[in-house]
Amino acid sequence: MEIVLANPRGFCAGVNRAIAIVHQALERYQPPVFVLHEIVHNTHVIEELRQRGAVFVEELEEIPRGAVTIFSAHGVSRAVEDRARDLGLRTIDATCPLVSKVHRRMRRLHAMGYDVLVIGHKGHPEVEGTCGQATGPVHVLSKPTEIAALKVTDPTKVGYVTQTTLSVDDTAELLQALRLRFPRISEPERTDICYATTNRQAAVRQLADAVDLVLIVGSKNSSNSNRLREVAELRRTPAYLIDHAGEIDLQWFAGVARVGISAGASAPEHLVVEVVAWLRQHGAGEAVEMAGEDEHISFLVPDLQV
Repeated sequence: MEIVLANPRGFCAGVNRAIAIVHQALERYQPPVFVLHEIVHNTHVIEELRQRGAVFVEELEEIPRGAVTIFSAHGVSRAVEDRARDLGLRTIDATCPLVSKVHRRMRRLHAMGYDVLVIGHKGHPEVEGTCGQATGPVHVLSKPTEIAALKVTDPTKVGYVTQTTLSVDDTAELLQALRLRFPRISEPERTDICYATTNRQAAVRQLADAVDLVLIVGSKNSSNSNRLREVAELRRTPAYLIDHAGEIDLQWFAGVARVGISAGASAPEHLVVEVVAWLRQHGAGEAVEMAGEDEHISFLVPDLQV
């Protein structure tokens, strides 16, 4: 069986930056350093940071007064920022700069008197953080069928922002329906779906057309990893989302001559290496990497003085 690796795959610039922030905070301030929610959605990353002294919490009230506290890459609401200040926490913001860009657009639209539509998955931390920037009417949309029931203040003053990790294909369908309902809708100059999401989905689309089965390395709560699996399935190629090599089932490979592997933007490369090693131990040949988009984007780590 041949192994084909998608390119690009794995960590994006925002994830690299967020993880680096936690590492540097641990070095500068010493454990424990507290993190509100998972810094990124990957169980292995979380466990590695936990072993170094990071403490992950779901509520600010769990954190001792004066403790160093990091906001995750998904971003938080203004109310969370205010509450952290009231509790006397020393905060560091690890929000992905591309998510922060969405927050700024949300605030600009409201300042101009617009209703803002947030296209994304209800309950996802990024969507909650974006909605939490609202100073005016905000509506969350996940599918085109929800558009007909929308009630807005002024149909000529509607704008939208998008969760950065959505499926490009699914979002295109929803946006088409929105433009029909609101012909004057305000759109961002460039899509809010981030470069890494777009590039990884394009690579998996190409990969799925060239193989018999696709493995996506990523955690079950990772939005971008789930979208990669869906992209492969839309090409009518069987696809499985696995957190690590131990979740692979040999029965999947009956009749499979070529298997493709990609990884979500929050999945470390060593997990891909372990999956390749597992497949080779079970008779597969060497892995071949596809040609793909070169990514040279990186984000500066902010000053961690708190």
